[in-house]
Amino acid sequence: MKDQIIVKRYAEAFFDFASKSIGEKKVFEEFKNIKGVMRENRGFMKILISPEITLNEKMNFVDRVLNDNFSEEFKQFLKLLVEKERIEKLEAIAEYIRITYSYGEEAEALLKTTYALDLELINKIKNKLEAKFRKKFKLYIDLDGTLLGGIQIIIGNRVIDGSVRRRLDDLREKLESLRLN
Repeated sequence: MKDQIIVKRYAEAFFDFASKSIGEKKVFEEFKNIKGVMRENRGFMKILISPEITLNEKMNFVDRVLNDNFSEEFKQFLKLLVEKERIEKLEAIAEYIRITYSYGEEAEALLKTTYALDLELINKIKNKLEAKFRKKFKLYIDLDGTLLGGIQIIIGNRVIDGSVRRRLDDLREKLESLRLN
C-alpha cells in the first residue's frame, strides 16, 4: 500500500508539472519510451540502482543515455528518483501514468473466463469497466480453466478477481486461520 502511494505521488506530481511545460502528450510518450528503453536494455536499471556506482556517475549516465531523445524535465525527474532512491519505482510510475492519463486512447484489458461468454455479456462487462475507469477499453479474452468459474480482469498491474478459484482460496485461508486459533 505504501508503495502505491509513493508511485501515485511521484507520477501525479511529475505529470502536473511537466504537462504544463512539455504537454500531456509528450509526458505520456516519454513514459512509453522509457519503458521501451528498460525492456531493451536490462542493464539500464541495474546501473541506476547499483550501490557501487556513485550518484554523480548515475546522473551523467542518465544524460548520456537519454541525451536528446527525452526532455530535460524527464531527465531531471529520473535524476530525482535516483537521488531519492526511488528509481526502482520507475516502471510502476510509468504504468500508473499510462493507465491514469491515456486520454482518448483505448486501454487494454484481459478478460479471463473458464468458458466462452456471449457477446451481450462481454459488452456489459466492457461498459461497466468503461464507466468505472472513465476510459475506453479494448478487451482481450482468454479461456482459463484454472479459474473454475467466474471471471478475472487484468488492467495493467490491477487485477479484478471474481473467480471461483479466488473465493475457494479465501475460504481455505479463513478455515486454516480458524483451525490455528
